Amino acid sequence: MKTTLIVVMKWSMLGWMLLLATPVDAADPGKPWKVAAWRQVPAMRWLDQSGPIHSLLYQGEMYRGQPTETFAFYASPATLGEAEADAKFPGVVLIHGGGGTAFAEWVWLWAKRGYAAIAMDLSGHRPVDPIYDPTTGAPVLNQAVKRELRTKLDRGGPDQGHSEKFDSIGSDLSEQWPFHAVANVMLAHSLLRDFPEVDARRTAVTGISWGGYTTCLVASLDDRFQAAVPVYGCGFLHAGESVQKPSIDRLAERRQDWIDTYDPGSLLIHCRVPILFVNGTNDVHYPLDSYQKSFDAVPGSKHMRIEVKMGHSHPAGWAPREIGLFIDSYCRQGMPLPEPGTLTVLQDKIVLAYRGSLPLKSAMLHYTTDDGLRSARSWQAMPCRIDADQILAPKPPAEANTWFISLTDERDAMSTTPVQFRGPSASP
Repeated sequence: MKTTLIVVMKWSMLGWMLLLATPVDAADPGKPWKVAAWRQVPAMRWLDQSGPIHSLLYQGEMYRGQPTETFAFYASPATLGEAEADAKFPGVVLIHGGGGTAFAEWVWLWAKRGYAAIAMDLSGHRPVDPIYDPTTGAPVLNQAVKRELRTKLDRGGPDQGHSEKFDSIGSDLSEQWPFHAVANVMLAHSLLRDFPEVDARRTAVTGISWGGYTTCLVASLDDRFQAAVPVYGCGFLHAGESVQKPSIDRLAERRQDWIDTYDPGSLLIHCRVPILFVNGTNDVHYPLDSYQKSFDAVPGSKHMRIEVKMGHSHPAGWAPREIGLFIDSYCRQGMPLPEPGTLTVLQDKIVLAYRGSLPLKSAMLHYTTDDGLRSARSWQAMPCRIDADQILAPKPPAEANTWFISLTDERDAMSTTPVQFRGPSASP
């Protein structure tokens, strides 16, 4: 195995260059990933620690021959003034989606949950400083949505447009947004683990949309995480009905290179981090067929939560309670989500084994008989019977082409079976 010596220096041009010039470790899964380098703690400096949500800059990857800085918000129960001295917290890395940035309200939500949370900007920008509600003290919602209020960093990396995500493939590595996104997420994780109030043995990652896409990549490369939750985002974007497929197809002779390097479907085979896939039945960006393929590619512990017609946005993406409960189960000894087991289709019914720490509140069979675009299909639901250790579900109608079963426990926490497909128009 190739061994790389990494010299960490103070905040200086020479320090940047020595760290960022570290060669790719040949043993890392899926070149061109510099996993060994990104596991090192990056240089950083605080910008503002006056409020409950702090802001900082940390070193990123080289861009066009120049060192970069990445902006991030950070919060914990300690910064919120809600922790005892010398308390230790689990950590979580939060990855925004396309068009997004670091969200102050997102780190606030996780700090209130008991986590040290870091959320970085992956577009080379800095959002507005946190604005707090004078009555509640909480950050004002959606304050960073307006892109015109964000500031381009002097040393920012690539922006997050389609050109940077797709057309850059084949150009210099430093021009390629997916490479920078993974690098800056892993570096944020390394930085978070180094904070004295963070228990480095208990960290997780979750991302929304393109952040979910990046979560799939990072969870496949960074085995230091205890749990991962990609929301919407997945792999196999070159297949099915993803709105990203045309951009990939237009790459022509570079298409396969992008798929092999940056489609999560090519990396999820390495994922050993327990992972919860969260999506909706009608998502236009990450359709169910690509989603199920991504789930199937993971060889390790994997779970799924599919919601009928789940909305697609940052607030909708961080709202499901199952995200926190799943991460709690790996980072805070929390009770796990209901776990579907073996699914058996008999002549007149479906039998589903399951395990759960709490009694189930309900179980539902969800199905669609519609053809055409998945994002436009209507869904039907039928209640199932709950026994001690199994679910008895009615068989969906013969014309149903896609179906799954949801289990909801007394916390209103839901998990679902893998999505089932049948018929030529429904194959994943």
